[in-house]
Amino acid sequence: MIKLTARQEQILNLIKDAIENTGFPPTRAEIANELGFKSANAAEEHLQALARKGAIEIAAGTSRGIRLLGQHAEAAAHKVAATVMMSLPLIGRVAAGSPILAQENLETSYSVDPALFSARPDFLLKVRGESMRDAGIMDGDLLAVKKVDSAKNGQIVVARIGNDVTVKRYRKTGSTIELLPENPDFKIIKVDPEADEFALEGLAVGLMRTWH
Repeated sequence: MIKLTARQEQILNLIKDAIENTGFPPTRAEIANELGFKSANAAEEHLQALARKGAIEIAAGTSRGIRLLGQHAEAAAHKVAATVMMSLPLIGRVAAGSPILAQENLETSYSVDPALFSARPDFLLKVRGESMRDAGIMDGDLLAVKKVDSAKNGQIVVARIGNDVTVKRYRKTGSTIELLPENPDFKIIKVDPEADEFALEGLAVGLMRTWH
């Protein structure tokens, strides 16, 4: 049994809650803001202590590179003891003008354990490009997506603008919608609801990585 300080336990619970609610771990800045630290460095020190104790694993080079280990990972992934495998369609390139789950977009299907995700997904989307790199979402990853027609600020969504489908972080201020990348090399996409053909295709609820 790993012995944690009260503060470490608090941070571990914050990580679990973030993964449960958004499918992704928090950034250092988000941890610092949530717990009232003066800087992200204070959060980093606690994360390193948690890593030394074997509660988490930290991946270098990404702001959300935090992974739960051992019993903590099991508790987060297996809220239900017995799970039934589900079949999820894999969406590759989306044909212009077609519904995202249209037959021509389906590449294959995967049999997966739904307990791996923060909510039950409806499909997997193959990620293209590096615009969400700092959220730990890499080119070629399979993003688990739950179909929704609305989202909260800060959630990672799959959105359609015209004939393009993109994965970005969602932010809405008044009637203005912005799709935020997690890579400084990419620009924020600003959506004009009156001029742009825009639709939310779904909410990211987890990630699968295929190794070659």
